[in-house]
Amino acid sequence: ALTARPPQVPTRWIRPLEVGQSHVLGEEVTVTLLDSNHCPGSVMFLFEGAFGTILYTGDFRYTSAMQGEPALRGRHIDRLYLDNTHCHPHRALPSRQCATRQAAQVIRTHPRHHVVIGVYSLGKETLLVDLAVEFSTWVVVSPWRLEQMRLLELPDVFTTEEGAGWIRAVDVTEIRWDTLVSWNTLHPTIAILPTGRPVKVTHPNIHPVPYSDHSSFSELCEFVKWLKPCSVIPIVRGGMCQAYFQKYLSSAPQALSDLKIPKPVQESVQQQSKRKGQETMCLLKRAAQHSVPRGVVYESPEKHTEKSEEFTGVKVLQQNYCESAFCSKEGCTCYMGKEKGKEELSGEQPGVARAASTVSQVPVSNEHFPTGFAEQYLLTPLNVLKQNSSQKFDELVEDFFRRGEAS
Repeated sequence: ALTARPPQVPTRWIRPLEVGQSHVLGEEVTVTLLDSNHCPGSVMFLFEGAFGTILYTGDFRYTSAMQGEPALRGRHIDRLYLDNTHCHPHRALPSRQCATRQAAQVIRTHPRHHVVIGVYSLGKETLLVDLAVEFSTWVVVSPWRLEQMRLLELPDVFTTEEGAGWIRAVDVTEIRWDTLVSWNTLHPTIAILPTGRPVKVTHPNIHPVPYSDHSSFSELCEFVKWLKPCSVIPIVRGGMCQAYFQKYLSSAPQALSDLKIPKPVQESVQQQSKRKGQETMCLLKRAAQHSVPRGVVYESPEKHTEKSEEFTGVKVLQQNYCESAFCSKEGCTCYMGKEKGKEELSGEQPGVARAASTVSQVPVSNEHFPTGFAEQYLLTPLNVLKQNSSQKFDELVEDFFRRGEAS
């Protein structure tokens, strides 16, 4: 029911599968859905086929009760795709029950205050229900969220009637300085922010509570130690956690070293990835133009770890060359043309190609052209260089070979 709502997945693409049952896909692959103990309806996928056995956790919160799952008990796992959101020894988290008690204690220490809880569009529903029952009050929500709670068949503790209860659930982006100031002008108000991530507190009445729907580091270790997969692959980008689990891995050989993906599927994935990169650039440019209050400001986890991982990036050469012939009264168009937009959105080759595309956006003049810059320009497609100046292009080629012979 939730998938038919925003993002409004067409019903023809929805194939409901029962959790805990195995389903045959085509003739060679079997998939079993397992409860992932995350937000309502979230599941893990257990794939079996000629490629071996793969468990994809997706977002999940490990609990020891998972060891009683028949589909996993005694099962050999070749590859474990693991939710590594909190995969670091210094990212310890209490259980959700303990975090709920912490939230309740914060509320008790502010008996005269209204309580606002910041949540995402899905998740933390159990926390809201537990607090409503604990303090015998309604939880005020928006109409669309109330509809969602009813679809999830949660206990009847939610209402849209303002003032019916003194606990209110709002979008997490509303938990910020200006909204707290506004709420406190009407009535003393505190905000509870249930999250396992480090946050920057922007108002003294904002109280982070370490409530997370993702596994803690100790829970991840317990899960991998019990499952004993042949390999662990993190699913959160930028997180490298395999070293923590090496001692728990099975030495049994995997069924196949590499998964074979049909060529048409590969091409489709590549096209989607390219399209996604273009859309991301558009969103970033649009966000830069329209600045709005950011709400919760998450701090980098690196500040809270003993030793953060370092990543070396490629520095893009930035130039500010401009010729008056390319400028108008309204402002310089050297960086505002359509060709620049196309090159920025291509996103095909980061490193050198990106540097070349940055340079190719700039009109060239003899006055501003630095010595030794020919190599950078020769990395740019020939047709782009010739569009700037065929004469300059010939001079660059001659300069490149002349200096090459001299060396």
